[in-house]
Amino acid sequence: MLEKPLFGSKKYYGWMTALIALIGVGVICFLYQLYVGLGTTGMSRDVSWGIYIAQLIFLVGVAASAVMVVLPYYLHNYKEFGRITILGEFLAVSAILMCMLFVFVDLGRPFRLLNIFLYPTLNSIMFWDVMVLNGYLLLNIVIGWITLSAERKGIRPPRWIKPLIYLSIPWAISIHTVTAFLFAGLPGRGYWLTAIMAPRFLASAFAGGPALLIILSLIIRRFTKFDPGTKAIQMLARIVTYAAIVNVFFFFLEVFTVFYSQIPEHMDHFKYLFFGLEGHGILRPYMWASMSLAFVAILLLILQQVRHNERLLGLACVMIFISIWIDKGLGIISGGFVPNPMHQVTEYSPTVPELFITLGVYAIGFTVLTVLYKIAVAVKEEVRA
Repeated sequence: MLEKPLFGSKKYYGWMTALIALIGVGVICFLYQLYVGLGTTGMSRDVSWGIYIAQLIFLVGVAASAVMVVLPYYLHNYKEFGRITILGEFLAVSAILMCMLFVFVDLGRPFRLLNIFLYPTLNSIMFWDVMVLNGYLLLNIVIGWITLSAERKGIRPPRWIKPLIYLSIPWAISIHTVTAFLFAGLPGRGYWLTAIMAPRFLASAFAGGPALLIILSLIIRRFTKFDPGTKAIQMLARIVTYAAIVNVFFFFLEVFTVFYSQIPEHMDHFKYLFFGLEGHGILRPYMWASMSLAFVAILLLILQQVRHNERLLGLACVMIFISIWIDKGLGIISGGFVPNPMHQVTEYSPTVPELFITLGVYAIGFTVLTVLYKIAVAVKEEVRA
């Protein structure tokens, strides 16, 4: 199966060339960051996590969303998801790989990452985060590859794979829960100090991840002979709708709690993000755009006629995806760090090298995803023929 990504159309080669070019630019910028140090980034004493860790949070959610197709298919025998389960598992593989790369580039001296394994600290949330991410990556690689190989041979997957599949379901929940604990365990940051941080993360993951899976399924249907199935796409659309509503509901629970209790150090983070604070408010337009996109997309998805129109469905899924990316990929980090515990405002904005390194990591992830999907789709087409 490994030879299948070597052959493709001109569009395929053009897409891969563009990704490799982006990777090259990202590597050059990373080498520059390695030479100069983290001073080349927009991070500072007050904002010690930037766009790299924000992408980690967002992509852990994308990876965790694979459970939304694995769970109905294996636990509830929902056969329609049989065609796209492998797409969800391979999406999780590429997302987790990007998560690890974002941790790698975030460290001033990346090889110190080895200290996590050489000197494990069991009471550190970071230690457990690395463990669950590695475990989930391994589970999805093994499950995806073994089931796809069996499908190609026209045989049932081996029995030993089933316990791994069942294990991957709670594991998917755990990776985003542990990531949420990284933030919720910091008492000096009012924006993150909430018991529903993990449920908020999961709700946004179960909306954004399946939305991306719908977009990818529509692209695959357009450019290949493999059809992921209308019923599967429609069921995913319902999942996106419910999860997006819950995500917005959780956000307003936070707003009510914070502003009804009138705790200044908790209110200031929301004020900074949506209205600006002390003359600073670089994220205001993005946060309002995120909120607007979420509302419009939910209104569209609630309408059955819109969900059944795949062009409008694709548009609504793009809106949901962008909305959640802004919230988790931009707002969650700055919202927690600004203002600092001394109520001083130090804004953060990524520098040009940071942006290119970020694009480079995404390019690596999409290269891996393209290769895995090329193999999966080729096998599906081969089996159908």
